[in-house]
Amino acid sequence: MIAENLAEVRERISQAAKKSGRNSDSVRLIAVSKQVGVDQIEEARIAGAMTFGENKIQEAIPKVEQMAAEGIAWHFIGHLQKNKVKFLDGRFDLIHSVDSLELAEKIAQQCRAENRVQSVLLQVNVAGEAAKFGMAPGELEKQMIAFSRLRGIRIEGLMTIPPYHPDPENSRQHFSRLREFRDRCEKQNRHSLRELSMGMTNDFEIAVEEGATLVRVGTAIFGSRSKADGNANRKTFLVPAN
Repeated sequence: MIAENLAEVRERISQAAKKSGRNSDSVRLIAVSKQVGVDQIEEARIAGAMTFGENKIQEAIPKVEQMAAEGIAWHFIGHLQKNKVKFLDGRFDLIHSVDSLELAEKIAQQCRAENRVQSVLLQVNVAGEAAKFGMAPGELEKQMIAFSRLRGIRIEGLMTIPPYHPDPENSRQHFSRLREFRDRCEKQNRHSLRELSMGMTNDFEIAVEEGATLVRVGTAIFGSRSKADGNANRKTFLVPAN
């Protein structure tokens, strides 16, 4: 079932990319494996998934260590508390959810101590939701130079989570705003922000049409997880997961 689901998601990504005049190779699929066991992750890996996303450090570490020999990439996509930064330890190829300058400084400091550079995305709260993590576009715009000067991290792009709505078309305005904001930041700061992480199970096709380079899809691949978990990147847990 996971293999069939994965193939269907890939085909939908391909069709969405084609619709918007893009090459499907420009979009990477992150298989969101929160609350998913290593057997299911292995099934997805055999079916061709090579990048997995986790949103809780304590859940992710055993999986990363158990599957260390499989050659897969791990992304951290959930809210990252500053006191958990010390546990990153080079385990994740990309952190999607840097939601403040203070957190970026903490990660950079830790990475300098470990003599490594961590690739990150900056989380933008484009909809201005009080119940969401992420920086307001205006706040980030003012701080972009400070972010770019940090040693120990490499800013690869931006991420957002739009308000949940049963109609995925409702997400389009938020995805397009992130893309337009990215373009403006690149021109103002002459800093490449090539990655746009946006789109989940409910709206990833719209995200691809609007320029996503990374889509975070869990339920459409692995099936529904516990509603109690919700989305760990939200301050409230009343909406569907990835």
